[in-house]
Amino acid sequence: MAGVGLSLLVGYGLAAWLVYSLLVWFWESRPPLWTTVVIVGVTTLVVGYLSYQYGTSQLLASVDAADLPRERAPELYRRADRLAAEMRIETPRLLVADMAVPNALALGSPADGAVVLDRSLFRLLSPSELEGILAHECAHLESRDSLVQTLAYSGLRTVVGIVTVLLSPALLFLTGLARGVAWIRGRPTRWAEGTVGQFRLLIGNGVVVLLFVLTLVIRAHSRRRELAADDRAASVTGDPLALARALAKIDRVRDPNWSLLSPLYTRGDEDGTLGRVLSTHPAVDERIERLRGRARGTEPRRIR
Repeated sequence: MAGVGLSLLVGYGLAAWLVYSLLVWFWESRPPLWTTVVIVGVTTLVVGYLSYQYGTSQLLASVDAADLPRERAPELYRRADRLAAEMRIETPRLLVADMAVPNALALGSPADGAVVLDRSLFRLLSPSELEGILAHECAHLESRDSLVQTLAYSGLRTVVGIVTVLLSPALLFLTGLARGVAWIRGRPTRWAEGTVGQFRLLIGNGVVVLLFVLTLVIRAHSRRRELAADDRAASVTGDPLALARALAKIDRVRDPNWSLLSPLYTRGDEDGTLGRVLSTHPAVDERIERLRGRARGTEPRRIR
């Protein structure tokens, strides 16, 4: 056991030294600091944009969406044209799909956006309510929300990756020291209980906390954009109650006692505080109340 412990100390120590040497070599041979920052930033944006483009095509393929011909839905296209002119975007490509749940989603940019509608929405919603949902999705296109979210997650991965690489020599050395000492002392499964093991876990948990905090920031921004899209849709259509009714109908379908359609996922807020702060959508009740407040002529509550 002492031999295994010494082997672990040497192995982890060599790995930590190699990683540290590579980091020192990179730091000494790096371009100027601002050039490095620009290179990392541009690479992050490019990777994020490529991920966005690939993810968009993959998502359309996964839902098996089909184009909705203009002659099949002239009234819907008339409303889409009016919304696009009001928001100064190109009329989005309209597609229909048989999703697992009634839903709508916006993909692309103001110049070449697409809105995918689940077929069940045409049975569930009235024309004005469907227009409210369409306006909400067009608001996402207008603000490029899907692209911004993808770039934000790309930046998150970059930050966490850089921090992890910088801490990797210390993590490797501390892990080897804790495991080696535990083997030498005859307690190989209790390496994390000592002072060194606890310190190593503290550093590792710090990286996890950083990831969690940055994720909370991105999710909070996503919820803020959902409320902003609601406000924009209500402003463009001039009928906030139509969007409120649409959200209420969609949310009601989630009730298992309501057998008209399959359960619907409209908000992404699970039960409990943690589920709410990690949700990408605010609670439907909050969204409906804000829209009803607009209809009463009161200012919407400040977006949290």
